[in-house]
Amino acid sequence: MDTQDFQPISGMDLPRFAGVPTFMRLPHVALTDPRIADVDIGLIGAPWDGGTTNRPGPRHGPRQLRDLSTMIRAQHGVTGVRPFERANCADLGDVSPNPADLLDSLQRMQTFYSEVTAAGITPLTAGGDHLCSLPILRALAANAPVGMIHFDSHTDLFDTYFGGTRFTHGTPFRRAVEEGLLDPSRVVQIGIRGTAYDGEDRDFAKAVGIRVIPIEEFFDRGVNDVMAEARDIAGSQATYVSYDIDFVDPTFAPGTGTPEVGGPNAFQALQVVRGLEGVNIIGADMVEVSPPLDPAGGTAWLAVSLMFELLCVMVPGSGAASGKT
Repeated sequence: MDTQDFQPISGMDLPRFAGVPTFMRLPHVALTDPRIADVDIGLIGAPWDGGTTNRPGPRHGPRQLRDLSTMIRAQHGVTGVRPFERANCADLGDVSPNPADLLDSLQRMQTFYSEVTAAGITPLTAGGDHLCSLPILRALAANAPVGMIHFDSHTDLFDTYFGGTRFTHGTPFRRAVEEGLLDPSRVVQIGIRGTAYDGEDRDFAKAVGIRVIPIEEFFDRGVNDVMAEARDIAGSQATYVSYDIDFVDPTFAPGTGTPEVGGPNAFQALQVVRGLEGVNIIGADMVEVSPPLDPAGGTAWLAVSLMFELLCVMVPGSGAASGKT
C-alpha cells in the first residue's frame, strides 16, 4: 500500500500555525474525489448539536478540533506506532447538517456515512453532540448489530425528554438498541456518574444486558482491569467506540455542555484508549467538545490527542483493518 500521497504535512516543512487546517494536517479528500478509493480511515467533522438539551456549542467543535490537531505529529510517543504509514488517512470534510431540522440532519448524516461505509472507509468522527452517534450507527450497523465500548459520564439511554421528545443527546443508545443497531450483550459503558433524574436509564441497561461500569468501580479496579473486561465484552466482532469528552473530569476538560465532577484525569483518559488494543473497531467518535465553554482550546487539544490515540488502535496491525489493500 502506497501511503505517500496521504502523509500529513510536517511541522518541519510548514509551521503549525500556517496553512489551511485539516485534521492532523492530512489531505482533504471529498467523497467525490477520485482519491477516495484509496482512503482507509476517514476523519470527519459532524458540526451539529441539535440534540443538546442545555448548553449548546458542540456544533463548533470540529472547527476548533481541526485547528488544535495541527499540533499532532506522526508517531505515538509510547508505542511508536506511526498510523499514517499503516493506513491511508484523510480528512473527508464535514457532514452538512440542517440546523433548523433535527430529523433532516439525522438523515443527512446517515446518508453521508452510508457513502463512507460503501467506499470501505472506517470513520473517525469529531462531533457534534452525542446524538450524532445514532445516524453513524444506522449506517455502520445497517446489516447487523455491532458492539460498543462507550466512555462517558452519562449512559445516554433515556427514552424521552420533555414529555415525548425521542431524539436528544441523552437518548441515542436507547434508540440504537431499539433499532437493532447495537447488540446490548456486547455494550459496555465506562465512567458513569453524577446526579440523576431517576434510574430509568440504568433500569433499561439492566433489562437488556448492557454492562455499566460506574466511576467508583472504575477507580476501585483501575484502568487495566476495567479495559480487560471491556475487551472481553466486545470480543472479536465488529465494535464501535464512542468517546464523550465529559468522561474526563472537567478540571481537565471544561469545554463541554454537561460536565460531571469526579472523573478521570487526562492521563487516564489516554490510558483507556490504549486499552482498546486488539478490539475490532469499525468506527469511532469523539463528541461533545464545546469551544464556547473553553475558548483557549485546552479541551479540544485533549480531544484531538484522544482522536490520535484512537487512530493508533484503529490502523491495521493495531486491532482493526479497513479491508482496503
